[in-house]
Amino acid sequence: MGEEEMKTEWTEKKLDEFEERVAQEFIEGKISCPIHLSGGNASELRSIFELINPCDWVISTHRNHFHYLLKGGSGEKLLDELYGKPTGVCGGYGRSMHIFDDKINFISTAIVGGGAAIGCGIALAIAKEFPDSTKPRPHVWCFVGDGAEDSGHFIEGVRFADARKLPITFIIEDNDLSIDVSKEERWKCWQGVSCTNIVRYNYKRRYPHVGVGKHVNF
Repeated sequence: MGEEEMKTEWTEKKLDEFEERVAQEFIEGKISCPIHLSGGNASELRSIFELINPCDWVISTHRNHFHYLLKGGSGEKLLDELYGKPTGVCGGYGRSMHIFDDKINFISTAIVGGGAAIGCGIALAIAKEFPDSTKPRPHVWCFVGDGAEDSGHFIEGVRFADARKLPITFIIEDNDLSIDVSKEERWKCWQGVSCTNIVRYNYKRRYPHVGVGKHVNF
């Protein structure tokens, strides 16, 4: 099933069904690790991933399931990873928040904003190996939430990459929440970070942040 499933076309319906299964098995206690569920943004992500090539790198966050599947990851291996099985994509050690798959150039980190530095490092290496930016070369796509947008990690990464014209795009997934606190509550007067290497999309999350109220809502 491995090779065949790697070619699965992850429609919005299939993505949502995958996460609904994870949510249910989390409730039933079959999955014991913290889970940050994706949901409410399948349509936007499908559009973004149409621009992402197999040779490109994706740097994801603690909420990475949709990113991993759309990059070409195996749903079967991801589920095994959530169960902590040795057949999981990371041998059962990464669980939900730390997914790494070098076969498809995919990295996630649970450090808020931490992906910016990782993405910049990879983009810098690409720029050195392929100095002619007019020719096709791998690109880095670094996902962050609007909570991570508040962090120094993110700001420094954006400035570092922009100053050196590195092949990286930062994608802010803006659900107006940092854990469970809106931008209005956090900052009162808020203005988003703007740069040529930033793309932002807005969505309403389907599931609550793990540990906030009910772990899973249907």
